Amino acid sequence: MAALAAAPSTMSTISIPRGLPRSLKLVKLRSVINFASFSSVRVIHYPISCTELTPWESSPVKRAPTDDSNYEFLNKTSNIFETLSSDSTAETPITNTAGFTDANNQPLLQLQFLKWPMWLLGPALLLGTGMVPTLWLPISSIFLGPNIASLLSLIGLDCIFNIGATLFLLMADSCARPKNTAQTCNSKPPFSYQFWNMVANVTGFIIPLIMLFGSQKGFVQPQMPFIPFAVLLGPYLLLLSVQILTEMLTWHWQSPVWLVTPVVYESYRVLQLMRGLKLGAELSAPAWIVHTVRGLVCWWILILGVQLMRVAWFAGFTTRARQKMSSASTDGLYSLSSKNY
Repeated sequence: MAALAAAPSTMSTISIPRGLPRSLKLVKLRSVINFASFSSVRVIHYPISCTELTPWESSPVKRAPTDDSNYEFLNKTSNIFETLSSDSTAETPITNTAGFTDANNQPLLQLQFLKWPMWLLGPALLLGTGMVPTLWLPISSIFLGPNIASLLSLIGLDCIFNIGATLFLLMADSCARPKNTAQTCNSKPPFSYQFWNMVANVTGFIIPLIMLFGSQKGFVQPQMPFIPFAVLLGPYLLLLSVQILTEMLTWHWQSPVWLVTPVVYESYRVLQLMRGLKLGAELSAPAWIVHTVRGLVCWWILILGVQLMRVAWFAGFTTRARQKMSSASTDGLYSLSSKNY
């Protein structure tokens, strides 16, 4: 490099007179250049020992692979914006999904239209089978005396209510199910609820039997025959057994109506026991059986109040759970958006 830098100093200025002919000028110029380049300039070849690239030099170019079968990037059109736009192959799954969703929504809408009348039909059926016969049907047309016919008439009246209550629970279960039939709705009550509910039912079932056993053994005076006792409390014991069986089935099937079932039966039980108080006056029942029926009325009103408080607690628990889910989803979306930005 020093020799190259010193080369211009050894070379003399070339001046060609204008008067010479063109051929002589070319001969003279060639001889001077050959003389200057070969006599004064010495080219020294230095070996290159640097293996690292400087920061301003670009990386060496690598050859693309020769097999182009797996490299088909943006080779459909010459316009890059046409290639990046949504093609027919990308739009096909979306179109099919939209059509599939519409096809699934049609039966769901039809099913939803069928559910709307149940909101009025279910309570109306429960009112017609439970309250109307008990409140408007005269007792004299049902009760014919302390005999088997009166017992069967009262049991038949309670069976009408049981049919209406069963249909009401089925409609409530259908309305409580999710709109999408593909989703499962399994609602299992907690064990504490099952335990205390069974304790309340068994207590209401054992108390009349204890009184009947004491009357038959002579521990409670005056004694009461079995048929009048069955007329007063036989339908009560039978319907209570049906309630226990229904609750156990709702727990086993994990139906959403497990919280409503005791409220339906216990509301009717209060009317059933009030009817027993009226029949006790016609039967001239002893005082102890009348006080027993009054105690059962108070007991089931207390249990009904507890059940209603459980409904209020479950509504508040569901609201809190929804708020936690919404806040968690909001926090997740906020964190995701903050990460993206």
